[in-house]
Amino acid sequence: MRFLLDDGQREFARTLDRMLGSAGTPGVVRSWAAGDHDPGRALWDRLAEAGVFALSVPEEHEGLGPLPVELTVAFTELGRHAVPGPLAEAAAVGALLGRLGGEVAHAWLPQLASGKAVASLCVRSPGGSPYALDADAADAVFVVDGAALGLARSHGPVQPSADPARRLARPLKETALVQGPAVVAAAAYAADVAALATAAQALGLGRALLERTVGYVRQRTQFGVAVGSFQAVKHRLADTLIALEFARPLVHAAAVALAADEPAAGREVAAAKVSACEAAYAAARTALQLHGAVGYTEEFDLSLWIRKARPLRSAWGTPAACRARVLAVHGRR
Repeated sequence: MRFLLDDGQREFARTLDRMLGSAGTPGVVRSWAAGDHDPGRALWDRLAEAGVFALSVPEEHEGLGPLPVELTVAFTELGRHAVPGPLAEAAAVGALLGRLGGEVAHAWLPQLASGKAVASLCVRSPGGSPYALDADAADAVFVVDGAALGLARSHGPVQPSADPARRLARPLKETALVQGPAVVAAAAYAADVAALATAAQALGLGRALLERTVGYVRQRTQFGVAVGSFQAVKHRLADTLIALEFARPLVHAAAVALAADEPAAGREVAAAKVSACEAAYAAARTALQLHGAVGYTEEFDLSLWIRKARPLRSAWGTPAACRARVLAVHGRR
């Protein structure tokens, strides 16, 4: 399938790129990691004004969606600029409550779409994570446990993460909201939206790492010549670019399938998730190797991007789980 963004989608990406490029995101990330959420909430408000959080919220609840393709456009830029916060989780909550409808959707979705409320999500499942991302910063943490949807009233201590800006905590003291088979179906759809958003973030992250690394090896010299002129370096960068370019149409195809509610959409999302996240992880390894020791120095902004790659790789579907899902569709294990 040949997929091209239309003029409106490309302009949306450029608008977000310009806005985030002038937002000083490295400082926002460091503040978020330290538990100071004010700069991040201010940026969240600006993203809400641009319509980012309305993309997964149905129009009948004051949203713009569901618009999975535009969601991938936005989240690619969020990943490219390393924006912190429960971004994929907020999109998933919009999708979850949008599918459920009712009083809970009426109460929360307009606030989520406008950015007045920040939401996170925990889906308890076998092999899944018992933690919610940025529960300490969220106004609402929704918890799916089997066929029950609840709202957590508190959370446990924040746990350390490979990415300091990913602050994980156990939701506690849930108040029951909805129960029944509809919750199971809505949660499955929401998990696909979260996985797709994470894949798009990883795609943007990988492109940013590649761009920064190419710029660095053009300037760094060894034996009197630019490191980027070495054949081994060229091959490593080419492999990174190819992986990202192969992942991009998979992410877009998954968004199209999800928008059409195709039966195979889950398989498409899983394929996109594993491809984009593995490509981003490879880009992080390439960036670290070619930058040398400076790459993982905390004072160096690149480290903020590098440290996001591995957690995104496991969030909302590990590589093994995504591959198993793709193979299971074809009757293979």
